[in-house]
Amino acid sequence: MAAQAACSLNLEVVGKGPRLALVHGVGGAMQNWDGVVDRLKSRFELLRYDLRGHGRSEKRAGPYTLSDFAADHVALLDELGWECAHVAGFSLGGIIAQALARDYPARVDKLVLISAIAGRTEDERARAQARANALAEGGADTHLDAALDRWFTRGFQAAHPEVIEERKRQAAAQHKACYAAAYHVLANDDLADDLHRIRHETLVMTGELDAGSTPRMAALMAERIPNASLQLLPGLKHSVLLEAPELIASRIEAFLSSPHQGFH
Repeated sequence: MAAQAACSLNLEVVGKGPRLALVHGVGGAMQNWDGVVDRLKSRFELLRYDLRGHGRSEKRAGPYTLSDFAADHVALLDELGWECAHVAGFSLGGIIAQALARDYPARVDKLVLISAIAGRTEDERARAQARANALAEGGADTHLDAALDRWFTRGFQAAHPEVIEERKRQAAAQHKACYAAAYHVLANDDLADDLHRIRHETLVMTGELDAGSTPRMAALMAERIPNASLQLLPGLKHSVLLEAPELIASRIEAFLSSPHQGFH
């Protein structure tokens, strides 16, 4: 039975080839994939969309659940007539991708988890929840300046102020309540104990300097997913889609273009 979209989502489909769905992070928009799309659209048919409450998608009131985001994704596949697709998820999109592989395994081919979360310590969870609460109380302005140093290297900030200003503008323009509702999912959902149920070929990537989606978490994902490989991205922090889109695209392309492998 086809899934029914819970809310109206802004989407774009470009390119031709194997199908790949791109899921952005909290407080972002589908445009965060621009650099990756430019590199991959000649090789893949790409679906990207604004998550509920983000960008030009419907600003449906929260609270949101991880199941809501996964169901939205499957509803889009149904609307497009796509039986399944590779999935690449960034940050919150990486948790959504994990949920899709767990709950809708037939709708996912290969899986790419970028700057994703799993296995937070109690201290890490508390800090994430504090950021979620601050967003709910004061909006994006309460944490943007501190977030920039978590997201981008200092060198990139100095060399590309236009990218930084656009990312700040994007975050500040988010619907306050929707941003907070989505951030609570990022802060509170953790599928570490379910990763063994993901049977898809999986590529896990994170920046070696990412303080939120840490190399330790990436290693845990690669260890617990039975058919996963790990790639740490030298010298990068969290916002690798914007700071290193060519690198991310090349890693995705190589992984998705390789023959299917058996479980290790």
